[in-house]
Amino acid sequence: MIYQAQPPLEFIPPAFNPLLLRCVHLLLPTWIRTQTAINQIEADNVKVLAHLYHQFQMGKIRFLLAFRHPKTDDPFALVYLLSQLLPRVAQQQGVPLKAPIHAHFIYDRGIPLWAGDYVGWLASKLGGTPIQRGKADWTGLRSARDLFVNGKFPMAAAPEGATNGLSEIISPIEPGIAQMGFWCAEDLQKAGRTEQVLIVPVGIKYSYVDAPWDAIAQLLDDLAEASGLPVDTSASRQTPDLQSLYPRLLTLAEHLLSLMEQFYTRFYHQKLTPVTEEVSDRNQALALRLQALLNAALEIAEQYFNLQPKGELSDRCRRVEQAGWNYIFREEYKDIKGLSAVERALGDRVAEEANARIWHMRLVESFVAVSGNYIREKPTVERFAETVLILSKMIAQIKGDKAFHSSPLGKQRVKLTIGEPLSVSERYPDYQKSRLGARQAVADLTNDLQQALENLI
Repeated sequence: MIYQAQPPLEFIPPAFNPLLLRCVHLLLPTWIRTQTAINQIEADNVKVLAHLYHQFQMGKIRFLLAFRHPKTDDPFALVYLLSQLLPRVAQQQGVPLKAPIHAHFIYDRGIPLWAGDYVGWLASKLGGTPIQRGKADWTGLRSARDLFVNGKFPMAAAPEGATNGLSEIISPIEPGIAQMGFWCAEDLQKAGRTEQVLIVPVGIKYSYVDAPWDAIAQLLDDLAEASGLPVDTSASRQTPDLQSLYPRLLTLAEHLLSLMEQFYTRFYHQKLTPVTEEVSDRNQALALRLQALLNAALEIAEQYFNLQPKGELSDRCRRVEQAGWNYIFREEYKDIKGLSAVERALGDRVAEEANARIWHMRLVESFVAVSGNYIREKPTVERFAETVLILSKMIAQIKGDKAFHSSPLGKQRVKLTIGEPLSVSERYPDYQKSRLGARQAVADLTNDLQQALENLI
């Protein structure tokens, strides 16, 4: 939480350190084993990636790994892929690769704010470059653009822009990845270089080694108690499974929605229209109520920051976040000694108010990809667990602590899948034709990337 006005966020320039990367590669397996729930990482079509890296090192192509981003553990799996699995497959295939095998990457400038300043330092030394997602961050974009064209390694970025907690639902991806690809092709052409530009989709999917129904049942009990629902002690006498726990999940979700609807109606004067009796399906009713609630919560923040509610929920979240940052990280605080005590106090009050409005956005951010049919469409323990963990994250945010941190409920395996590369260079002539042609080319490539990632699930 940030309760004081501060100087503007500084750009953290990439400063790759090969020695640090070597240390990370050596420590990574131990870190994954001891600090995450991952106990197995496997990958498909790695030979495709081996040939791409070979061509990159031969100066024939530039490419960007566009990876799915369901969880914060994803970077560990990706680094493991590049440092452990890829060299092994390349050797088996007889594909010569020069060490180190790595990727520059784009990360959200806000991550060091909640994860710690050391994360920004570490990302910089590993060749990462930050971006502020909610505005035209020209410094960040120039850095990423330069790395794509001239970096020692390929690029990596998450086109969804943020985690959504769901392995089998892809949030609407942002057009920035496609635009980066066309900028790279443009810069190469201007420099008289002949490398082809590709975007490579990478799927990431988590599954449980053993179905953690007991842990899910316990978490449901904890969440019910925290939200004021009676704990069903009779349920503990039967073996938990999806059939027995699903009604409890629906009851918990309905109860939490009712609490939040009362909260926003009474204290924020939002008009939340009750779901009509014609909607008899509990899942459909939940979905309709959830969307209305998310819209109301975002509108509270948007009204405070004088923003228009345009676009998808994820787009609106990014604009609210950036507006909040503009209130907290301010140009006049570069020289804080030039401000009076009263000016500093007023600035802190503004920062505190902005942080309170951002809280509503964070609540919405957790649910941007949630629908009422995720479990019903495919009733697996993974989908059930992911949904329960999203609810636990919501309660943790409401309570302002980590009592129900959204960590896995048991040991997990990770499956990475390398998709077929999408050629940016083949589309570049259409991009060059006109401003309208450029917009259409970016939109088409974005849609194709979305489809490619969905096909990898």
